[in-house]
Amino acid sequence: MADILCRVEKMEALTPAVISVTLVPEAKVDFQPGQYLQVVMAEQDKRPFSIANAPREDNKLELQIGATPDNPYAYEVVERMKSGSITVSIPHGEAYYRDGSGHPVLLIAGGTGYSYARSILHYALHHTAGLAQPLTLYWGTRTLADMYEYKELLELAKVNEHFVFVPVIEEAPDNWHGAQGWVHHAVMDDFANLADYQIYVAGRFEMAGAIREDFKNKGIKTENLFGDAYAFI
Repeated sequence: MADILCRVEKMEALTPAVISVTLVPEAKVDFQPGQYLQVVMAEQDKRPFSIANAPREDNKLELQIGATPDNPYAYEVVERMKSGSITVSIPHGEAYYRDGSGHPVLLIAGGTGYSYARSILHYALHHTAGLAQPLTLYWGTRTLADMYEYKELLELAKVNEHFVFVPVIEEAPDNWHGAQGWVHHAVMDDFANLADYQIYVAGRFEMAGAIREDFKNKGIKTENLFGDAYAFI
């Protein structure tokens, strides 16, 4: 891994609480889909954020940061980025996409954990010779308004026959006909057995821990369960 200075090319609000950031590194970066970077705030202060894109030919990095004043850990990073540049340490994480495994894939994301799933999804859709195995994304948010790429994902599912998108809303409106509640409960409702699935998880540690425990009853194999949280819990 290396520390690389990046120019902040663009910052754009996706929701009132989520910022999209595009970085242009001054040197070539190498990472696997699903890995993360650390923003260097100080020598002993490096803050992790998922990379929201698959490796790109133009070398750019995309982040989707949940940042509000009541979350200083992320908010201070966004404020620092307004200076026009930031140093990042890259790559980090062992929960990257295992391409060519032959297993059908489940991506399970809570909130801005979607950025981790997005990197894997875009790689699988655009950097392989078509999806040979089914890939299903479950994305859970509090409200539909928080699901900032909802329409884009619906369109992706329309044009990719092996990709299924399942949005899960906690506080659903009366006219909502999709899945409701906790995102991993929706997975459990839909699958009787997960023994053959490769599963990638991103969200709060509590969610990742619940998935590891609850999916045991669905036959999940621990060697097929990936998530950065599992290095800490």
